[in-house]
Parts: sequence; structure tokens; C-alpha cells
Amino acid sequence: MNKQLRLCGCALMLASVVVQGQLVKSGDKIAFLGDSITAQGASGPGGYVRLVISGLEANGIKAEAIPAGISGHKSNQMLERLERDVLSKKPTWMTLSCGVNDVWHGEKGVPLDQYQQNITKMVERCQSAGVKVMILTSTMIKEEPGNELNQKLAPYNAFLRTLASEKKCALADLNADMQAALALAKKTQPRPANGNYLTGDGVHMGPAGNQMMALGVLKSFGLGATQLAKTREYWLDLPGTCELAAKAKLSQRQYQQLSTLAAQKKCSIDSLVGEAMTQSVAALLKK
Repeated sequence: MNKQLRLCGCALMLASVVVQGQLVKSGDKIAFLGDSITAQGASGPGGYVRLVISGLEANGIKAEAIPAGISGHKSNQMLERLERDVLSKKPTWMTLSCGVNDVWHGEKGVPLDQYQQNITKMVERCQSAGVKVMILTSTMIKEEPGNELNQKLAPYNAFLRTLASEKKCALADLNADMQAALALAKKTQPRPANGNYLTGDGVHMGPAGNQMMALGVLKSFGLGATQLAKTREYWLDLPGTCELAAKAKLSQRQYQQLSTLAAQKKCSIDSLVGEAMTQSVAALLKK
């Protein structure tokens, strides 16, 4: 009997581990509070916000995103709009991505002590409202770990790691993930034309950076290696996640003809050409 009880107890403990491991479930609403990185992350299927949702869906979890990123915003501004943009929406979770502009904006930024107060208030207000919080460490400011801005950002991120532990928040250490991904890319990939491996401009994410961020969030939501592999495979065939910088070179006659056709179809020339290029690439790859 004792042996049976012990086996039963072990089974219950294992079940508990499985349940606790996956922190998000179907029907959950996730608010993504942040700055322009988050705003862009929700603007297209290749952005990290949209990739998190599609990654969950690939694993049978249908969650809803509440985009709450505004370009240029710092911790004081996010605190001011927390009720309007997050709490009033009654989310299950809030991911908090904040710190880049607090440092990057220099004299117009937010000093560390005030940043600590702002972030702590946001976390406490969410938890008091029954909203679970995932803290994201701030990604790098330019793809140079040792530059002055990233050195200044380091204590901000150190505070976030400590606060997440103290407040029992989920933590996605995206700064550490970005540094690791950047080090690997430099060893294994040719240097891109713009000099940036993960970002478009050193700060805002490109396709690889968005995937890095989304994987970090999904991992912190409890998805395991098998689920993350399934997610990566799902993303490979997700339309619209990568954009080409290729530009069409046209004659004036061709441009005028395209303008007329776009007007007839009630769309822009860019969308018309983009659709044609997508179809042409698909046809090219089938040959």
C-alpha cells in the first residue's frame, strides 16, 4: 500500500510539473507593453508579437494578443498608460519590454532610480489586478555589446532580473539571448550589407531578431525543446514573415501603366508589385 501511495504521489508530482511548465493556455489574452520594437513586433506576421501568437498556435494554444507598443516610449510613459492600454483590456498576461529608450534617449531618458520605481509600480499594479507578468530584459542598443550605451543599459537589465525573482514574474532574458545569437551569427554567417545580423538599424528587429525575441518569450512561457522545434518549422512556411529590399527598375511608360492598373484595382503600386513579386518567387522555386 505504501509503495502504491508513493507511486501515486510521484505521478501527481509529475503532472504538477507538466502543468506548471506551460504557463499559457488557449483563451488567454496577452498584452505586449513596450516601445517601437514592440509596436513593430505587432505590425506584421514576422514581428515578434505575432510570432509568439503563431508559435503558440502551432502547439495547439490559441491565445489573443493585445498590442500595446508605442514608438519612443519610456518607463514613465508606459506607467501613465498602463490602465488604458493594458489593465482595462483584462489580459491574462502582460509582457513588459522597457528600457531601450530610457537609456538611448540620453538626457531625455529616465535615470536608473526612477526607472526602477516605474517598473516596480507597473509590476505591482498588474499583479494587484490579477494580471500575470513576464519581464523581458531590454535588447541591445546597436549590435556592439561593449559600446557605451550597452554598458549603461547593463544595470537596468540587472535590476529587471532581480525584480523578476523578487516578484515571482516570468523572465525572458532577451538581452542575453541576443548577445548569444549575435556571437553565433558572427561565427557562422557572412556579414550582411548593412552590418547588422539581427536588426535593421542596430535596434529595431529584422527577421532573425524577431524570431530570437519570440523564441525567448515562448521558452519563458514554458514551451520545451520539442515544441520550440515545431514552432520554428511552422514559421518557415508562414507567409509574409520576410521582406525583400529588392527594387524594380522601370521605364516611365511601365510606371504609368502600373499606376493605371493600380487605380483600377484600387490599391497602391507597391502592393501591386509586391504581390506580383511574391507570385514570381513562388513560381521560380517550383522550377
